[in-house]
Amino acid sequence: MIRALLTMDDFSTRNTPAIVDYLEEKNIPIIMFAWGQNIEQYHDEALYAVKKGIIIGNHSYTHPSFSELTFDEGVKEIEKCESVLHELYKEAGVQRKYRPFRFPYGNKGGENKVLFQRYLAEHGFDKVDDTNIPYYWWKENGLDKDIDTLWTYDFAEYNIRPDSGFTMDDVFKKMQDMNPSSGAALFAPDSYHILLFHSHDETEEMESGYYKRFLDECLAQGIEFVAPKFK
Repeated sequence: MIRALLTMDDFSTRNTPAIVDYLEEKNIPIIMFAWGQNIEQYHDEALYAVKKGIIIGNHSYTHPSFSELTFDEGVKEIEKCESVLHELYKEAGVQRKYRPFRFPYGNKGGENKVLFQRYLAEHGFDKVDDTNIPYYWWKENGLDKDIDTLWTYDFAEYNIRPDSGFTMDDVFKKMQDMNPSSGAALFAPDSYHILLFHSHDETEEMESGYYKRFLDECLAQGIEFVAPKFK
């Protein structure tokens, strides 16, 4: 059996309601990580997702590389996004039960990593339950101790851009790779994943319904999508 928690970065976009409706139709739970500026730009779309019960995590306000920021600058990024999320949930009339966080690009802050982890712990951010992740490198790199939400598999579909030479076929080939250079093999038997997808209108413009095609393949291969749990 292959089990997976689906996460999607860079919420909100024009396409958010369509993605939410597809996930609801397929009964696929998800955490969407929010870029604060995107919520402000696509406010109604974000509101739609919250009202549908989607868990929205903090992905910073402007999506910087945290290793290029001072600790205080990084905290401002987190807190500004928190403020946006607080108002969004308040307007939706929905209780915000969970507050997961994901660093943009998975960049944990370089020399300030320990400070950021301490900040997240002390300010009540929720750690996704990763106790079922079986990969030795997860614990070897201390990811089981970190508060932020990393991933075990990245679809990399954000590389589908004009003149990039990267296509839908490349994503499907990556999905079938049993010996990836980084991360874990998606379809390895008895695996458990935190999957990384992106909510990008640019990808949708090039490949309509891109998320359906990849997630339908996951379902066809027997992946069981699990509801988010927190430690």
